[in-house]
Amino acid sequence: MKLNTLVMVAAAGFALAGCNKAESPAEVQQDVSTAQAEGQKDVADAQADARENMADAQKDVADAQADRNAGDAADAAQDASDTAAKGEYKVATAQAEANHKVAVEKCQALQGSAQKDCKDRADSELSNAKRQAELRRDGTG
Repeated sequence: MKLNTLVMVAAAGFALAGCNKAESPAEVQQDVSTAQAEGQKDVADAQADARENMADAQKDVADAQADRNAGDAADAAQDASDTAAKGEYKVATAQAEANHKVAVEKCQALQGSAQKDCKDRADSELSNAKRQAELRRDGTG
């Protein structure tokens, strides 16, 4: 029984040690390049969605103004403002996540606790960036 426990603890230790093993510089560079390309695509997609949603919202404002309905125009203008804030949030979040992916890939060049610390910093920066995006979206930042 104790032998099984010892074997499981040793196996877990080896598994954890392998998680913080540095990758070769070539592997890291390839992974960073891939993460950058994927991140750029994700940000571009978020920007395109935001532009499309904003165009729709602006059309709604123009339609309400053309109908000379001040109440509908004011509502449409508020909706357009909300749409812009949501679009900016999505773009900022996509950029933060793209930056995070690249940072984590760069961490792979490090070993042991340095790699873990690097990933923890990347995670913290992602959380902070998302929090700032939420504050801007909600009008409190």
